[in-house]
Amino acid sequence: SYTAASGACGRRRGSLAWLSGEPELLALLGLLAEAAVPTPALLWVGLKRNASACTHAEHPLRGFTWEAVGGETAPREVPAALGRWVKEPVRSCLIARCAGLHLAATPESSPSWGWKE
Repeated sequence: SYTAASGACGRRRGSLAWLSGEPELLALLGLLAEAAVPTPALLWVGLKRNASACTHAEHPLRGFTWEAVGGETAPREVPAALGRWVKEPVRSCLIARCAGLHLAATPESSPSWGWKE
């Protein structure tokens, strides 16, 4: 679960990852490929939408934001390239939600990743 993943990182003095741009995403996807992570897979990252925030279909992250941890500043502007969703998130302004990085088991010509609530 998201909570368990976040807790596991915290116990190791770390935090869930967030991405500020496409180069970081490509580096992460490369590391996951090197590690031979079996697909399909859902990896929890620091992508969250608080209960007071609404879903915004026009934004790449649909109203989700990166959790800032340890005084770091999470990126506010998100490149359109990071706006790939496997399935559109539930439209809501009432419930806190989190999203993970979904790695797909697809042919090379298809997208291999997307966000999944």
